[in-house]
Amino acid sequence: MPHPPLVDPFQRAISYLRVSVTDRCDFRCVYCMSENMTFLPRKELLTLEELDRLCTAFVRMGVRKLRITGGEPLVRRDILTFFRAMSRHLDSGALNELTLTTNGSQLSRFAGDLYDAGVRRVNVSLDTLDETKFARITRWGRLAQVLRGIDAAQAAGLRVKINTVALRGFNEDELFTLVEWCAERDMDLTFIEVMPMGDLGNEDRLDQYWSLADMRRTLAQVYTLDDIPLRTGGPARYVRLRETGQALGFITPLSHNFCESCNRVRLTCTGELFMCLGQEDVADLRAPMRASPQDGPLDAAIRAAIARKPKGHDFDYSRQVPDGQMSRHMSHTGG
Repeated sequence: MPHPPLVDPFQRAISYLRVSVTDRCDFRCVYCMSENMTFLPRKELLTLEELDRLCTAFVRMGVRKLRITGGEPLVRRDILTFFRAMSRHLDSGALNELTLTTNGSQLSRFAGDLYDAGVRRVNVSLDTLDETKFARITRWGRLAQVLRGIDAAQAAGLRVKINTVALRGFNEDELFTLVEWCAERDMDLTFIEVMPMGDLGNEDRLDQYWSLADMRRTLAQVYTLDDIPLRTGGPARYVRLRETGQALGFITPLSHNFCESCNRVRLTCTGELFMCLGQEDVADLRAPMRASPQDGPLDAAIRAAIARKPKGHDFDYSRQVPDGQMSRHMSHTGG
């Protein structure tokens, strides 16, 4: 008997689930987490079997795209076991896409196995091509290791998209360098406005904020930007650079939000479901899942959560204050 699709109160079908499989990471990016993070005790994390059960429940109810995130997903022990298990939903046709967002540090180890598990696209977070600045923004990261990972991903047949957080005073001067580097390597590129999440000490979100509308005007001085209807399941809006042929995406939660078409929810590594990245409302799915081996209570909890999905978030820098700031770190919900 078919299961009714997941539809929120604003008639948006939920077809995209982002799943954080760990809060741990081998980097400490300044906009994502504090340098001295206190991570969750391992016993609080969902097991890989529980992650499978939760994701399978969402697929059963109409989710067609799974994006695996972290922290850094590839530092989770035995994570390939999970990817291989999820590949059965690709094989059955229930799932259209299984993909992940990564910092690239472990891709040289895992790229081939990810491809074998059915992954065809990966997003790599990379904010600078300058080795010194990379070490500063990631605190612990090594640029050469990430670049080797990107090489390995492309060699394995994975389509790589670069995600770059736009940071005023940090990577503005690399705008054209990043665009041209991606074009030379046949990689698409998406820029993301920095979001007001986490109490990160001296990191001032307002000072870092670089409007993508301003960036687009700068790009238009050199390139011809044609709007295109490309959709990859997420919030990006795309243009094609006529001179290079590459797709360039803009994710603008602040200067122009994308809530009216939001089709996604986020599951944390502890079984919390966030219906909106920019709201604090959360549903506990771990408790009903562990309370019964039957799927009925879990399915009911998922549907009750989707019934609370809000119309949109409250991020707003227009009044020169970071309104709508979230207390949780970005690493908690996996972006």
